Amino acid sequence: MATSDNYELQDDQIPVFLINGFLEAGKTEFIKYTMAQEYFQAEGTTLLLLCEEGESEYDEAELEKYHTVAIRMEKETDFNEAYLSKLQAEYNPERIIIEWNGMWNQDDLYDGPMSEQELAKDQGRPANYELSMPESWVIYQVITIMDGSTLGIYINNNNMRSFLGQMLREAELAIVNRCDNVSSEQLVDFRRKIRAMGQGAMLILEDKNGEIQQDMLPEDLPYDLAADSIELKPEDYGTWFVDCMDNPERYLGKKISFTAMVLKRRGMPANEFIPGRMAMTCCAADMTFLGFVTKGDPAVIAPFNTRDWAKLTATVTMEEREEYSGEGPVLELASIVRTGPIEDVVTF
Repeated sequence: MATSDNYELQDDQIPVFLINGFLEAGKTEFIKYTMAQEYFQAEGTTLLLLCEEGESEYDEAELEKYHTVAIRMEKETDFNEAYLSKLQAEYNPERIIIEWNGMWNQDDLYDGPMSEQELAKDQGRPANYELSMPESWVIYQVITIMDGSTLGIYINNNNMRSFLGQMLREAELAIVNRCDNVSSEQLVDFRRKIRAMGQGAMLILEDKNGEIQQDMLPEDLPYDLAADSIELKPEDYGTWFVDCMDNPERYLGKKISFTAMVLKRRGMPANEFIPGRMAMTCCAADMTFLGFVTKGDPAVIAPFNTRDWAKLTATVTMEEREEYSGEGPVLELASIVRTGPIEDVVTF
């Protein structure tokens, strides 16, 4: 099994659309709506793997109309190569949709950092189980569906937030529906925490009238956005990082000063490095490094090594980068000096 990073599928590969979310979040309704759209029509068979039973059911006639075969997955370990290969041979699907159970460990599908395989390795014990899928199955798109009326229960509970973090980490699209009775302040909080957990996801907020215009939500920034120069307090780094990812145009040309840890990836050009901070996006075991590529004079950058701490000032620019699969924020270094570490991790 492979994961797709927006590359073109080979002839022998089958795209897997992974739709995740907690029970009653609206996954089934989303899939039913999507199957009915003209852009999603296909001549071949769609294999729909159902991992939980919710209130909403699929109509047999509708499934037949859209050439879809639904298979109930009773337990997480049904995701094994032998069984899935048998389904593939029987139905010869053109594509696969997985309606994932939000209480199952999604990292197990692709050996993510919280998978049973990785946890067992870290703890020096044998793994209790292992999931596997056929090599030809490619996780092509991950979409996370959340119910705004109950999201606060999950996003503010450490255990539930861990599951949510697994679902959002690889998501391309995140939809929070049923936001009718959610305050603007709460939506801002949801947005900040979701963007931290799912940095690559497009976020859509919806109420009964459709999509909520996020630029109409109140600002919740702990610094003066109107200033040409912004000095970030250590506790404000995460807020700035997420907002700069979401709204880089706000920061173009501004000088940002902050303290960060240096990261130099193998093979990086001599004039580049990544200053950033470790962030606990969902739980202590799931840490993420948050930083922007920074460019500067190679002679100034050379004395700094990975894990060194520095206070730097840089100007925000935009640049086409492979990391963004398009245009994204890049910092132009103005000054950098050594400093002591910040012990606290970034939280949201």
